[in-house]
Amino acid sequence: MQYLIHHMLSESAAKYPSSEALVAKSQRLNYEDMATQVANAAGNLRELGVNRGDRIAIFLPPSATLPLAIFATAQASAVFVPIHHGLFPDQVLHILNDCGAVALITDAVRLERIQSVLPNVPTLKLTLVDSPDDAQNAPETYSWDSLGNHPSSPTDQCIEKDLAAILYTSGSTGRPKGVMLSHANVLAGAEIVSDYLKLSNTDRLLAALPLSFDAGLNQLTTAVLQGATTVMISFRFGREIVSQVIEEKITGLAGVPSLWSLLAQPSSGLGKQSLPHLRYITNTGGAMPQTLLRQLQEQIPSTDIVLMYGLTEAFRSTYLPPEQLELRPTSMGKSIPNTEILVIDDTGKRCRPGETGELVHHGPTVSMGYWGHPDLTANVLRPHPDPLPGHPKDALVCYSGDLVRQDEDGFLYFVGRRDNQIKSAGFRISPNEVEDVLCQVAPLRQVAVIGVPDTVLGQHLVAFAIPQENAGELNSATVLADCTAKMPRHMVPKEIHFVTELPMTSSGKVNYPALRDEASSN
Repeated sequence: MQYLIHHMLSESAAKYPSSEALVAKSQRLNYEDMATQVANAAGNLRELGVNRGDRIAIFLPPSATLPLAIFATAQASAVFVPIHHGLFPDQVLHILNDCGAVALITDAVRLERIQSVLPNVPTLKLTLVDSPDDAQNAPETYSWDSLGNHPSSPTDQCIEKDLAAILYTSGSTGRPKGVMLSHANVLAGAEIVSDYLKLSNTDRLLAALPLSFDAGLNQLTTAVLQGATTVMISFRFGREIVSQVIEEKITGLAGVPSLWSLLAQPSSGLGKQSLPHLRYITNTGGAMPQTLLRQLQEQIPSTDIVLMYGLTEAFRSTYLPPEQLELRPTSMGKSIPNTEILVIDDTGKRCRPGETGELVHHGPTVSMGYWGHPDLTANVLRPHPDPLPGHPKDALVCYSGDLVRQDEDGFLYFVGRRDNQIKSAGFRISPNEVEDVLCQVAPLRQVAVIGVPDTVLGQHLVAFAIPQENAGELNSATVLADCTAKMPRHMVPKEIHFVTELPMTSSGKVNYPALRDEASSN
């Protein structure tokens, strides 16, 4: 019976022990080996003092160790907190402190990068790293490899409703917040996506999305659930992805619009290659631009393109079956299996076809809310607005904040966001976090950051800033270059405009809609 995350692995290991489970560069593990290493590491984590519900942060690049650490943490009855491998020390520090991490699994390169901030994490008791000799001044440090190779047999302590993972995502305000997922949430997501993508043990999935993304994590869990193969990849250029698709006979690939834009470029070689094994690709993290969609259809005509919509707080909400793509290329599709999607107006009533309302998600993938933020959780997870007779009236649904409309046939179309959140290249970005960094790197009195439509990224960032008095003449290129030392490139604005004032609302807040109107008119 599968009710915990690592049960997916143990069951596939029992069914397909010699089948390839993980590929990472020259490293290849079959399911029996993967399950053994995970169980050993889990047992040894327990012996090192990790308890049920403890948070273990995993700060690793794409590698075999990353999925092993995720499953080992789950089997140790702890909570895995995957951290995007490109984050900067202050961002990692925020996540470690926010979740109260007791353990950190990382590599020597990243350990050196964040060494200076680790003393500021009072909860951290244990660090596991590839090369412990490089871990000076870190809390008690062990070799990750030694854990997986030392026999141990942990017993299950969790139930399916227990917290299994915390995925950090930016909201409309403030610093990134941790979305809490139970074992049941993660299992339901794997089962549902496996169903509508028709995955089997013969599939080979390329993990091009970070496992700190819900869609990236799902690539791993769906593969393990079905006994399929996960191929890890670290890339800079589209041709590297195409090369792996060919060499590893990849059958499924998930991506975001910026990744598809990279692959659609002539330099990737995508349209020049025969890809008989690539059965499908899926898009999430923002709408697929129509020109890009047509390019992909021309370059990989035998591959199904599945458009999907989701949010970390409820995982995946809708998908558009490939056979509907020509008829409704701009649609988000309909609800995924075992999920109810409602379109609700401002009065709490269901919208009629053609009316714009908020997308509300009801189903087994609705998360447990935000770690340490009960008020924010209560704002997003609310009672069902229109429960059927006999259904519990306090059943929680997820209010997405996304405005959509539905056609007469029930297909959904994205309209916009209720808040100021920006989605660029598949990343959800808090304007406030970017504004704070801009004020750190330059003498600015006030900054407002907005998202502007972008055919490739979905949105790109534009900043409006009021310099401090006596700041002198500021150079926008220099300010933006300085930002790259403080935050990942996807968070750095494309342009910055220095102004003498910002438009304000009657309540004294920055009028972000007015700034968006100004940007769109230029």
